[in-house]
Amino acid sequence: MPKIYIADDSEEVRQRLIDLVSVLPEVELVGQTGDARAAIADIQKLQPDVAILDLRLVNGNGIEVLEIVKLLKVPPLVIMLTAFPTQQYRRRCISAGADYFFDKTSEFERILDVLKPISV
Repeated sequence: MPKIYIADDSEEVRQRLIDLVSVLPEVELVGQTGDARAAIADIQKLQPDVAILDLRLVNGNGIEVLEIVKLLKVPPLVIMLTAFPTQQYRRRCISAGADYFFDKTSEFERILDVLKPISV
């Protein structure tokens, strides 16, 4: 059963993600936070298969989290989900190891397209 971790500074967005992920029968939400430092510590400890990260977080940002977690022995698949989908951020995230980069306003549901095949 794939494990998922969510890091977004908005409690409302985190709840939307939890609701979205909960429609998949074979996934487990192992944690969530709005804090970059907590996300790094949790991801290192919990070893999720997938991390959904926002660019904006308390005590840091999603790119910092991305760079650190991609150095883990078994790094998670990382989905960057942001309200700031500029080409500059997209390039920076992809070069830092993001597997996907989605715009919160128009591509939110695409997360399911990524998670469905691994949740079977």
